[in-house]
Amino acid sequence: MSAPAGSAGQGSSEPAPDGALVLFSGGQDSTTCLAWALDRYARVETLGFDYRQRHRVELDCRAGLRLALERMALERQWPGRLGPDHTIDLAALAALGETAMTADIAIVTRADGLPNTFVPGRNLLFLTFAAALAQRRGLRRLVGGMCETDSSGYPDCRDDAIKAMQVALNLGMEAQLVVETPLMWLSKADTWVLAERLGGEALVQLIVEDTHTCYLGERGMRHPWGHGCGACPACLLRAGGFERFQRLRLA
Repeated sequence: MSAPAGSAGQGSSEPAPDGALVLFSGGQDSTTCLAWALDRYARVETLGFDYRQRHRVELDCRAGLRLALERMALERQWPGRLGPDHTIDLAALAALGETAMTADIAIVTRADGLPNTFVPGRNLLFLTFAAALAQRRGLRRLVGGMCETDSSGYPDCRDDAIKAMQVALNLGMEAQLVVETPLMWLSKADTWVLAERLGGEALVQLIVEDTHTCYLGERGMRHPWGHGCGACPACLLRAGGFERFQRLRLA
């Protein structure tokens, strides 16, 4: 599912003709995935989900990020590749059960060992709705930022789960969709490296300034790695990855 490690950021002037739909939340990972798709496919559309997430500020980031990436596309030989954006309301996810991603409660580890930021079925539903939209839009590739290497232990981020979903979607829709997860085996530091390879310092700074990761939805404080509370699991993961990325730059 993931691209070979050496294939990122080659800046192909002849992109693959089959289009891609990127699951684009407004965060670091999905922004990197969007740049990855723009580097490869002649036609790229984006899809966001409003599931009443606690950090809904990420949805506000999406429009500005898309505009910035459109401008960047002209410099990176990706002109005209970024197509329409779509948003789907999935409020039912929040109604199905209380999690720290959809309610103002403390972030803790559940009795089963999973963090209570895990929203059961979220990525499975995301892929199902994305597949339906992609088929209607004539797009063959679904691109998501799921990552097994540096995740928070979410089972629906595992490579096996994504592969199983691809099989189920194609059987159930009589389709030939391909689910691509370019970050699946990357550390968070590797994700920063990939962003720099794809879009240079401009993309790194865009991710720092304008993407959102913090689970609590805080945008006030500006850290070297971006905005956030600095203490939630998402902020700690992003901060640690950025610190290692900076060390790699100096090596």
